[in-house]
Amino acid sequence: MNDFQKKQIQEALNAYCEKFPSQAKAVNSLVNVGEATIINIRKDKWQNISDEMWRNVGKQIGWSENKQGWQIVRTSDFKKLELVFADAQKYANVYAITGSAGSGKSASAKYYASENKNAFHLSCAEYFNRKMFLAKLLEVMGKDNLGYNVSEMMDYVVGILRKMENPIIILDEADKLNDQVLYFFITLYNQLEGKCAIVLMATEFLEKRIKRGLKLNKKGYAEIYSRIGRKFLTLGGTTKGDILAICEANGITDKDKAQEIYNDCEGDLRRVERNIHKYFVLQEQNNAQKTLKVA
Repeated sequence: MNDFQKKQIQEALNAYCEKFPSQAKAVNSLVNVGEATIINIRKDKWQNISDEMWRNVGKQIGWSENKQGWQIVRTSDFKKLELVFADAQKYANVYAITGSAGSGKSASAKYYASENKNAFHLSCAEYFNRKMFLAKLLEVMGKDNLGYNVSEMMDYVVGILRKMENPIIILDEADKLNDQVLYFFITLYNQLEGKCAIVLMATEFLEKRIKRGLKLNKKGYAEIYSRIGRKFLTLGGTTKGDILAICEANGITDKDKAQEIYNDCEGDLRRVERNIHKYFVLQEQNNAQKTLKVA
C-alpha cells in the first residue's frame, strides 16, 4: 500500500464522510473501524495504520485496489442519469429507469451517491427477503437495524428519511427483487410522498415484468406503475464517442487500439474496462521481456 493509494482512500473517505450529518455517524456505518482511525486518516497521521486497515476502509467506501487509476467519464447516459437523479432529489420525484446491461447505470448511480449528501444507492439482489432489504437499506444510510423486526425497521427507515433534507434512494437492479420486497416500494412511496425521492433502476426486464404483471392483474403492479408516473425512462446506450472518450481518459492514446476496443465491446462498458486493463497488462509484459533481453 503506497502513499498514492493512501491518498486516494483519504480523498474517498472525505467524500464519504460528507454524506453523513457527522463524522461519528459515518464511522458507525463502517465495520471494524474505529473513529480514531478515521480521524488519523483524514489528518495525515498514517504511521500507525496497517495496510490491512487501509484496505478495509477503502473497500467499504468504494475504493478498489484493482481500479485505482480508473478515470470516470461522463458518458451520454451518465449525464442523463445525473439530471434525473438531481431532479428527483430536488423535487422528491419518483422515476423508473431502464438500460441495457453494461451501460454504466450502476457506476453512475454509485458516483452520484458518493458526491451528493443524503443520496443512497442500494444494489438489490435475488436473495433479499423483506428484512434483509431493509437491513441493507439502513446499512447504506449509515444506520444499524438494532435487532428490530420488519415493521419496526420500516418505521425506522421512514423516520430517518423524513428528517433529512432532500433524500434520494436509488434502488439499483430492482428487477431482481421478488414481489414481496418490491411491494415495499409502494410502502416507501406512500409514507414518504413529497419527502423523499425514489428511483427504480434496472434492465429492460423490469419494464416487461411490470407490464406483464399489469396484464395479469397481479397484486400491487398497478400501484407500482401508477407511482412511477406510468412511464419508464429509457437510456440510449453507449455511443462510439463515449467509448473512445473512456479509452482516451484511461490512457489509450493509440486511436487504432481505441477503435479496436470499440469494435469489440458491443456497447458493454464492462468489456471496455476489461480490454483496457488487458492492453496495459500486455504492455507491461512486453516491456518486461524487452528488459530481460537487454540484460
